Amino acid sequence: MLRTELIRTVPDLLADHARRRPEKVAFVDDHRAVTYGDLAGTTARLAGHLQDLGLEQGDRALLYLDNRVETAEAYLAVPRAGGVAVCANPQAATAEVAHILDDSGSRIVITDAAHVDVVRGLVAERDGAFAVIVAGDLPGDAGELSYAELLTRESSPPRDCLGLDDTAWMLYTSGTTGRPKGVYLTQRGCFWVVAACWAPIAGLGPDDVVLSPLPLFHSYALVLCVLGIAAVGATERILPRFSVQDVLARLRTGGPEGEVTVFPGVPTMFHYLLDRAGADGLGARRLRMCVSAGAILPAALNEGFERAFGVPLLDGYGITETSTMVTMNWPTGSRVMGSCGLPLPGLTVRLVDPVSGRDVLPGEEGELWVQGPNVTPGYHNLPEATAAVLVDGWYRTGDLARRDEHGYLRISGRTKELIIRGGENIYPAEVEDALLACEPVADAAVVGAPHGQLGEVPVAFVVPRRPGELDAEQVLAVCRERLSYFKVPAEVIEVDSIPRTGSGKILRFRLQQQLAESV
Repeated sequence: MLRTELIRTVPDLLADHARRRPEKVAFVDDHRAVTYGDLAGTTARLAGHLQDLGLEQGDRALLYLDNRVETAEAYLAVPRAGGVAVCANPQAATAEVAHILDDSGSRIVITDAAHVDVVRGLVAERDGAFAVIVAGDLPGDAGELSYAELLTRESSPPRDCLGLDDTAWMLYTSGTTGRPKGVYLTQRGCFWVVAACWAPIAGLGPDDVVLSPLPLFHSYALVLCVLGIAAVGATERILPRFSVQDVLARLRTGGPEGEVTVFPGVPTMFHYLLDRAGADGLGARRLRMCVSAGAILPAALNEGFERAFGVPLLDGYGITETSTMVTMNWPTGSRVMGSCGLPLPGLTVRLVDPVSGRDVLPGEEGELWVQGPNVTPGYHNLPEATAAVLVDGWYRTGDLARRDEHGYLRISGRTKELIIRGGENIYPAEVEDALLACEPVADAAVVGAPHGQLGEVPVAFVVPRRPGELDAEQVLAVCRERLSYFKVPAEVIEVDSIPRTGSGKILRFRLQQQLAESV
C-alpha cells in the first residue's frame, strides 16, 4: 500500500516528471502556468540565484506572499539550493511576520507587490544585508529583485545536496495558544505522508486536477497541494483565497487545465458551499472526492454535504509536527461520520491517560501520541519545547481523542482547551456541535470563563445567519436538548465572525481575551 517510489528528493521527482510529462501543467493560477518541463528548470534557476545571493546550506529563506504559482515554485527551489523554506501567513500582522523573520534568521525574502512595503519596513529596521525578491509586478525601485527577471537570467547550478532526512521546510505553528514555533520538516517525512495517505488512500495521481483555495503557508497545503502534486505528477489550479463564488465557478466550468477531480478544504469552506449551493448542486461533472482537514469536521456537516452533492467528503486529522496527516477516512469500506478515520498504515498511535500515563481502553479518552517517519525532528531553537513533546520516540500531540473498537479515532479537543466546571469535564467541540445544529447559527466557538463557585463555565460565541436576529434562548434550548446540563453555555455572545487560523482552527485565546476585556 505504501507508495515508496514517491519518497524521493525534490530534484529526483522533478527530473523524472520532466522526462515523462514535460508538457503537462503542474501549477496554474490566474496569471501564470508552469509545466513539469518548465518546473524542473525554473526551480533549478531560482535555486542557483538564491545561492548566488548568499544562501548557504541550512540557511533559511522566508516566503511571504499570497497563493500563486511562484509560492509553489519557491517551496521546491529553496531546498534545491540546500536551504530551508520558511513560509509566513500573508494575512498575519506585521509583528507576527517580524517574529518569524527574526526567529528563522532569514536573510532572503521572496514576496509580492501586495506585501513588499511591509518587507521594506522590516528590512529597514534590521541590521545587515537582506535580499528581497518580488513576484509579479515590481512596484517602485527600492533595490528589490524581480522574480520573473531572475528566471530569465543564467545562474549557478543548484546544489541539490539535501538528503531525505535533512530539514527542507520550516513552518510555524498556528499560534492558537501563544507565540508560533518553527517546526522542522524533512523530505522523507512530507513525502512519506504523500506515499502513505494522499496517493494510496485518496488515489491522487497524474490524471487528477486539484482545485485548491487552501493557504499555502499551512502544512496541509504544503504537503498535499505542493509536494503531493509534484510527487504524483498531477495538475493544480491555485486560487488566491477561498471564495464560494470562485470555487463554484471553477468546479462547474473547469479551465484549460481540465475539469476538477479533487477539492481539498477545511470544514468552514464546506459549510459555506453547502449553505450557498445546497439546493442547486455543485455541478462538477468529474469531481470524485473532497477532503477535509485542519479542524474537526462535524458529522452533521459531513452527512449534509454528501447528501446534497453526492460526492464523498473524507475527513482526516493532521498537525504540522507530523508533516500533517495522522489519520484519514477511506473512500472504500465503512466510515464513521464524525470520526477522523483510521491511523495511516505504517504509523503507530497511542491514547494515553495524561495523569496515569497508561494506555486507555477503547471508548476511553486519552492524549494522542504518534510514532512514525513523518514526525518532526523538533522545534527551531527551542530544545526544551522539543523535549517536552518528543519523548522516547513518541510525539505527544496535546490532542485528546477516543478510539472505538474498530480503531476509528474521534478528536475531542486539546488538553489545554478542556473546561472543568465543578469537577465535570467539558470539551468545546462537543458544545460547538450542538450549537451548529441550531438553524439560526452559522458559526460558533466555546471557551471557558472563570466562575467564583464552579471554577469555569462554558461561554458560547455565535455568528448568526442573519445578523441581529439571534434568539439566545432558542439556541440554549437546542443545547439543553442535546447536552448534559453542565455543558450548556452559561452565556451566548453574538459576534460577526469567529477568529480562525488559515486551516480553520479556532483562536480561542483571542475570544478569552475578549471575555477578559469585557469584564
